[in-house]
Amino acid sequence: MVKPAAKKLRVKQDADYIFHELTRSICPECKTVIDAQIIIRDNKVYMRKPCPTHGWSEGIISSDAQMYVDSVKFNKPGTLPLEFSTEVKDGCPLDCGLCPEHKQHMCLALIEVNSGCNLDCPVCFANAGPGFSLTMDQVEFMLDRFVEIEGDPEVVQFSGGEPTIHPDLLEMIQAAKGRGIRQVMVNTNGVRIARDDAFLDGLAQLEPVIYFQFDGLRPETYQTIRGEDLLDLKLRALDRMAEKSLDAVLVAAIERDVNTDEVGAILEFGLEHPAVRGVVFQPVTHVGRHIDFDPLERVTIPDVLHGLVDQAHGKFVMEDFVPVPCCFPTCQVNSYVFVDGENTVPLPRMLDIDQYLDYITNRALPKPTNSADVQKALEGLWSASAVAGTEQTADQFQC
Repeated sequence: MVKPAAKKLRVKQDADYIFHELTRSICPECKTVIDAQIIIRDNKVYMRKPCPTHGWSEGIISSDAQMYVDSVKFNKPGTLPLEFSTEVKDGCPLDCGLCPEHKQHMCLALIEVNSGCNLDCPVCFANAGPGFSLTMDQVEFMLDRFVEIEGDPEVVQFSGGEPTIHPDLLEMIQAAKGRGIRQVMVNTNGVRIARDDAFLDGLAQLEPVIYFQFDGLRPETYQTIRGEDLLDLKLRALDRMAEKSLDAVLVAAIERDVNTDEVGAILEFGLEHPAVRGVVFQPVTHVGRHIDFDPLERVTIPDVLHGLVDQAHGKFVMEDFVPVPCCFPTCQVNSYVFVDGENTVPLPRMLDIDQYLDYITNRALPKPTNSADVQKALEGLWSASAVAGTEQTADQFQC
């Protein structure tokens, strides 16, 4: 008698990731709007998305899943603008221009005054080159519209291209200040500041904050990211700004295996230089012009923070950095530091930030409080429109 073969037992397998949420994105190849999954795998956060034409693609969002998930507690109700500029027709991201689908006002208005540049950087998300140059009338229209939409506008940044090569930039800065915009910034590579005395004098009279491209302290860093050794020029520009009492914010584009090991040195340099009021680290955005990269290995915010903790000789711990509600807590983190000679004390060590920001998170209405002045100041400090060294942050540090 022949017995039937035993049926092989099939065992269900767990997926190697946790599904976190569903969102919308675009195909990296054809730019078609598609669904996307946010997943957690090996304590990292990834976006996975299927394009009907080009198949599945995947890229890392955060190298620290716990930090990513915990950041949502810093979310708060958005502040809507006084009015919107465009209609909803095709859906995000096709209706850009501050349509009613936006959940937040303009934390910072950025006006690209031109597309031209006096450098030819291998890494340039704006893909700067010959193209357009706004007229003074166009810029004044944009500034007027900004005031109409915001009512009490906080920050405008002139960018490009390279805005300092625009012949009307000084007039544009004056026009912004004349409209009561509280802080005016110029996003620049510093070439003209380093070389043009008359232009520097003009900036000194208008006193904008200089959002200054500064990628590191090694010549080879600039050779890779900017295509030439600009270190001496950068240092000269900063020294000239200090002589004119201009405030600068260092802005470093961080690329893996290029300058991730320099974030601590950049920070310490900024703490010591008399012109510097803040340091911004921006993981490279791989659009426009960029060097070859692996979307699964790109630099994310936690990489920068861990680098700062490891490289800045004990000045920071991870808890010193706080997510920013505007525009969304997973987009950026801030810290503020009191500097007294050689001593530095991060603000979160002096105040319980979680306690003071809790009143604005996950609530339809703000929680009543007996310390409204402190909470207002903290909310302002942890806003994307609060730039270190500006009048806004100086006032809040006096609380």
